Amino acid sequence: MYQPKRASRSEFVPIRNLRYHVRLWGQPRAGEPPLVMVHGWMDVAASWQFVVDAFARERFVIAPDWRGFGLTELAPTDNYWFPDYLADLDLLLDHYAGEAPVDLVGHSMGGNIAMLYAGVRPQRIRRLVNLEGFGMAATQPEQAPGRYAKWIDELKAHHRGELALTSYASLEGVAQRLMKTNRRLPADKAEWLARHWARQDQDGRWHVLGDAAHKIVNANLYRVDEVLATYRRIAAPLLSIQASDDSLGQWWKGRYTLAEYHERLKAVSDVRLGQVDDAGHMLHHDRPAEVAKLIEEFLQGLPGDIPH
Repeated sequence: MYQPKRASRSEFVPIRNLRYHVRLWGQPRAGEPPLVMVHGWMDVAASWQFVVDAFARERFVIAPDWRGFGLTELAPTDNYWFPDYLADLDLLLDHYAGEAPVDLVGHSMGGNIAMLYAGVRPQRIRRLVNLEGFGMAATQPEQAPGRYAKWIDELKAHHRGELALTSYASLEGVAQRLMKTNRRLPADKAEWLARHWARQDQDGRWHVLGDAAHKIVNANLYRVDEVLATYRRIAAPLLSIQASDDSLGQWWKGRYTLAEYHERLKAVSDVRLGQVDDAGHMLHHDRPAEVAKLIEEFLQGLPGDIPH
């Protein structure tokens, strides 16, 4: 099994009536901002272990399990709203950083959250890194009635128990599931991740540490005009990193493309682009050393930053 090089520790922080689980690496250093790393959909904070291990030097890293994921307490709700993540992150930074700015890294859903948060609270972010957080395809107002209807239908399905997440008979089954999703994930890392991604319950089966309610469609449409208005307020330099595999094309089948994403990035005043070769959407698992190097060089402002 994979052996971490840098040990993490867990803390539980009261955030908006929830007991939030936060994973920490390293210790605060005077004059150096904390590095906040936020995970994606159906992932957990421990997912950053491989990148943290690959950093050339130790940083004080703060990585929460988002509400409804990992060891963070489940909210008494039957669906999830994107603004909640922004508010949760704001209170988390209050706790760990006070008024001081931080460096913020997000993957996938976490990258989308990081981008929006950096526009909502531009003064709180020193440097911003987005790993494969592409946003969503544009929607049109006439889609609203159907979206609301779908949201209600999925809520009903959830309460009937029809959206339950798959459980597994063994930890090996969890690891196999992770490797099936990501063909590049080696067995040693999959086994290590499985222990953080799932938990064995009283029934003896291993259950994913994610709320099935996350599968319910958002009732609100994705408004690109609102997103771009938020991007325009981002003051921090942004490094947008994508994998060589076009995961966006695989998901959206032409309805939303990398070219459209790069067009949206023009709303951000200071953008650099990075790519990790021979990697898919879970690039922080596939090529953690390359991802760590790109992040560190950008955060340190070394030569090689290429404006978009």
